Amino acid sequence: MAQWLVYNVFGMSPENQLAKAIDFFIYDSIKIVLLLFTVVFIMGIINSYFPIDRVKNYLSRNKLYGAEYLMASLFGVVTPFCSCSSVPLFIGFVRGGIPLGVTFAFLVTSPLVNEVAIGLFVGLFGVQTTILYVLSGVFLGTVSGAILQKLKLERFLTPWVKEVLANAQRDQERFEEEKQPFQKRLPVIWAEALKILKGVLPYVIIGIAIGGLMHGYVPEGFFEKYMAKDNLFAVPVATILAVPMYSNASGILPVVQVLVDKGIPLGTAIAFMMGVVGLSLPEAMLLKKVMTIKLIGVFFGVVMLCIIVSGYLFNIIL
Repeated sequence: MAQWLVYNVFGMSPENQLAKAIDFFIYDSIKIVLLLFTVVFIMGIINSYFPIDRVKNYLSRNKLYGAEYLMASLFGVVTPFCSCSSVPLFIGFVRGGIPLGVTFAFLVTSPLVNEVAIGLFVGLFGVQTTILYVLSGVFLGTVSGAILQKLKLERFLTPWVKEVLANAQRDQERFEEEKQPFQKRLPVIWAEALKILKGVLPYVIIGIAIGGLMHGYVPEGFFEKYMAKDNLFAVPVATILAVPMYSNASGILPVVQVLVDKGIPLGTAIAFMMGVVGLSLPEAMLLKKVMTIKLIGVFFGVVMLCIIVSGYLFNIIL
């Protein structure tokens, strides 16, 4: 529909940079809004039958020795979302009472590793490199989630999130107390999902608009001179410079192949890819509704550090 509107109705050329930006904006806006509402609605149904406190108590009482972060990362592998598309699921997890570190583990891995990226990686770089990449992506999410959980960052969630959590708890207690059937619970869940969507929507639109402009106007070869093989700091520079860009794994992998063909070390190119798909300004804009600036900064900082370490390790191994 996005392509039909831009190239048929508006009559714009596929080579036009503005057309690419508008196409991207329409497509991602519809996709993320639908995903956000669906996830929040489903989580509302789940929350009405599975109390938030029980989830929290189970995870706090049972020593899983980091398995919860690994499970969240593996779930990220089977969800084919970009960084912005992962945010709705992140909001749903937070609303469901899942610990913040576990939700972060999912948020890190989901855009980095999925079946599409794995298929392309095998075709471009071979099975051995693909296995290393998948393992590093899962490890990155697991470690980042564990570190972020240890920092006890829940106090840096925004008041809006705390209100959503309070409403979810209050609704669940009312459902249990009155033993309401599903038909009577549904209007309350629907109204709460619409309320959450309304609260997040401005951030979604602004974030995707920024992503669309970057998608349409940032030249692909702009950063190549900063990733030279003889530059000792190429990996951290590539990671930092990747943050302003925005794409999914399948979109950036052909660019990674071009960089490698031009002599850029594979680890540096992969660090650049991880920075593009795992961290982005549009994602930060979306997260601004649920996190304070300080929490976003800590999240980006921890993930960037893990990506940089992964990049250097890839360069050493490969």
